[in-house]
Amino acid sequence: MYPGQDCLRPRRILCSNRGFTVKKETKKKIQIVSAGLFLVYLICLTYFLFFAESLGRSYAEREYTYNLHLFKEIARFWNYREELGMAAVLANIVGNVVCFVPFGAFLPVLNRKARNFFMILTLSFEFSLLVECTQLISKVGSFDVDDLFLNTLGGVIGFFIFTVCNRMRRKHYG
Repeated sequence: MYPGQDCLRPRRILCSNRGFTVKKETKKKIQIVSAGLFLVYLICLTYFLFFAESLGRSYAEREYTYNLHLFKEIARFWNYREELGMAAVLANIVGNVVCFVPFGAFLPVLNRKARNFFMILTLSFEFSLLVECTQLISKVGSFDVDDLFLNTLGGVIGFFIFTVCNRMRRKHYG
């Protein structure tokens, strides 16, 4: 080895106690791509929650609508599934869960402090509460505790997906 050769080597950082290393540049690229995808996710979520006219989102004269009884709307959708159709039931119930899965999956990638079940549970609930309060105040959509529950569940499912993928990555590479 000659002088200055060591500065040409890519820097590596320790990622686990087993000695697995990841290039610092690779980690930075993952962070940048994840931040970009998270931003795209937030923009799409905002559009679908507040502006998508096909989902009944409009700023016409509306009254404040809200549901403060847990599982009331879920039960109503399920009881009237024949009249509403399964597509509407799935769009409401499964859609509220699925729309928050990326939230719980991206946050632990973007911030190491978010690699904690209770942190994701809290952040998912708080973000969902922000969305529901905004819908109530703007009279677009409605404030629904069932949505709070389903959205939080989606965030937690996203966190478990991240956890499984992260463990598989560590097992495979280190």
